[in-house]
Amino acid sequence: MGFDPWDAAFVADPYPAYRELREQGRAVWCEATGQWLVPHYADVSALLRDRRLGRTYLHRFTHEEFGREAPPPEHEPFHVLNGNGLLDLEDPAHARVRRLVAKAFTPRTVERLVPAVQRLAGELVGRLRADGGGDLLSVVAEPLPVAVIAELLGVPEADRGLLRPWSADICGMFELRPDEETARRAVRASVEFSAYLRGLIAERRTRPGEDLISGLIAAHDEDGRLSEQEMISTCVLLLNAGHEATVNTTVNGWWALFRNPAELAALRASRDPEKLSTAVDELMRYDTPLQMFERWVLDDIHIGDTVIPRGAEVVLLFGSANRDPARFDEPDALDLVRADNPHLTFGAGIHYCLGAPLARRELEASFGALLADGVPPLRLVEEPQWQDGYVIRGLKQLLVEF
Repeated sequence: MGFDPWDAAFVADPYPAYRELREQGRAVWCEATGQWLVPHYADVSALLRDRRLGRTYLHRFTHEEFGREAPPPEHEPFHVLNGNGLLDLEDPAHARVRRLVAKAFTPRTVERLVPAVQRLAGELVGRLRADGGGDLLSVVAEPLPVAVIAELLGVPEADRGLLRPWSADICGMFELRPDEETARRAVRASVEFSAYLRGLIAERRTRPGEDLISGLIAAHDEDGRLSEQEMISTCVLLLNAGHEATVNTTVNGWWALFRNPAELAALRASRDPEKLSTAVDELMRYDTPLQMFERWVLDDIHIGDTVIPRGAEVVLLFGSANRDPARFDEPDALDLVRADNPHLTFGAGIHYCLGAPLARRELEASFGALLADGVPPLRLVEEPQWQDGYVIRGLKQLLVEF
């Protein structure tokens, strides 16, 4: 089986295909997607930091100059929302926005959230226990990051049910070749979510609070302040990136633990918070929630003996890089005490995930609550099925019982 992101068997277990890709070379042309696949850790790590590649090309070229078609005008709300977020901005705009966002989204902000994160995780696990089990994804994994981001942004409790559907619809556009219905849902969600946040921002301008939106409004430096669109795009990115990665790391991680009962037993027996933190990093490496990251080639580059010209697109295969035997000893083994673990799950370079510290806190709280003293061991009820998406890869559900 080769690299086929539309094949259910590949999505369920892409790692054998990654092994083949690494054996084929450092840059492998994929006819099906029209992209260069980069499967090796050293290359993925280096290219994440290489400014000859970009998440966008519009800071240097028009669509026509770059040999690409402009997206359909009806998709504009999605592209405006996405294009003004940190994930897709390039310098100098990226540096300015990240600097201002960092003034509001500080380590102190994350630490202030920790008690709420732990309380929410405990409450959600309590609900799962009260029912004797259920779908770990819908009862614990999904509600936790949504509730935390809502708390961070100051979204009222009554409105929090809106966030998850908006996030899911917008993230559909990050898959390879999204169809027109997926695009329509993403555009509608972009319009609705942007309008909602515009109202929340207007409210915080008159009545600021302790939330991140109030912090973003107040953030300024010698270059000025964030525009309203930059604030909206930042808030949406925090929800989308934080939500999808945390949800899928939780359920993919538990599925990995069920398949490695000795590792699960050792983790359950340990009461060391540092060991839990180390285990979370290993679960993120072992079954990476974001399998690939696309970049445009802005200037010709060499990957080994291969010249990749300006205008091409490369796919940085995080899932393959995190299983590369050239960087990780026994990469296909789940080792929850792995000490040397510089995984690329959060990216690298200027686009390194701003929310990584918060994501780690959420994951530690979630796994910690399910492994705590007095909580009976979890048992898998049935083997799970994978969602159709490959780029953001996760399970449809994970049925468990105590």
